[in-house]
Amino acid sequence: MRLKSSRPVRLWLWCVAALVFLTVIVGGATRLTESGLSIVEWRPVTGAIPPLSRADWEAEFEKYKVIPQYQLMNRGMSLDEFKTIYWWEWAHRMLGRLIGVAFLLPFLWFLWRGAIGPGMRAGLATIFALGAAQGAIGWWMVSSGFAEGVVSVSHNRLAFHLTLACVIYAAIVWMAMRLSPMAGAASGAPLRLRLGAFAIMALTLVQFYLGALVAGLRAGLIHNTWPLIDGRFIPSSADLFFNKPIWVNFIENVLTVQFNHRMAGYVLMLGALAHLIDVWLTRDRGAHTLGWAFALALAMGLQLVIGVYTLIYHVPIDLALLHQAGAMIVLTIAVIHAERLTPQRTVEVADRQPALSRPS
Repeated sequence: MRLKSSRPVRLWLWCVAALVFLTVIVGGATRLTESGLSIVEWRPVTGAIPPLSRADWEAEFEKYKVIPQYQLMNRGMSLDEFKTIYWWEWAHRMLGRLIGVAFLLPFLWFLWRGAIGPGMRAGLATIFALGAAQGAIGWWMVSSGFAEGVVSVSHNRLAFHLTLACVIYAAIVWMAMRLSPMAGAASGAPLRLRLGAFAIMALTLVQFYLGALVAGLRAGLIHNTWPLIDGRFIPSSADLFFNKPIWVNFIENVLTVQFNHRMAGYVLMLGALAHLIDVWLTRDRGAHTLGWAFALALAMGLQLVIGVYTLIYHVPIDLALLHQAGAMIVLTIAVIHAERLTPQRTVEVADRQPALSRPS
């Protein structure tokens, strides 16, 4: 793709990525403020209009009063308190709608102008399909919180919802980087460096899943000590695996879930440091390889520190959101670094120049 033709497409993708980043953070705030069940209906179109009068607010509040979360946890809350949690959930859903529009309309326009070649069309269409599915998955998650005796959404559905959002975000960042003038700039580096970068990127996505399980189970509110957990660095197997079958402990046992999240963080930190050393010792480091490897290790270290403080201070909202934003920054750096080490493939566009000029 010609650089002049690709620049608007690249800018568009970065803007969409920024919206996804913001949506993940607002989603985290929605979870931390227990706001996710405040809107009890899924109206993809008409739901974009919030209550406009006191009567509208009272009607929405009455709907909320029927669900178990209000009955068991928030009984007696005022209308103003309800508005606070409503606005968080409404903002989260509205950002999701905005992402859909911000992706689809420019995508169709760039296709019409011939600015997106065959090599990118399938990938971008897949990203849009995943984004559309994400909306339905979000409601699937929210609806799990309406069951009798339940006051929050399913932590398993929450983890799936967040991880898919991060996969979509990573894909958008990757596509934007493929259109950069420096795409694949370090592709001449040894294959093991590329494999190491991809392993770190993949484990970062796994860590998002583990972190979402911690959030969904509120596992960060117990065992608030570090580096020991439950009085040990490695808890006893009897405590880690008391559920049967054993695999259930990995998604249901609060101690096991928090322990796995900690261990994955250590593995990521050590992996980033080992990768940085490998890059440093490699004679042909390639363009920008060392800088991105250093940035990745540094971001991992800072994220680990933020995670520890978030835990020992019992997950205050400001630190928790900083921890989630830090995780998104780590993922961004990991994707960029992996892309830099990947050979560029030709992306075809129409021969006319400029590609974005009006067709005759």
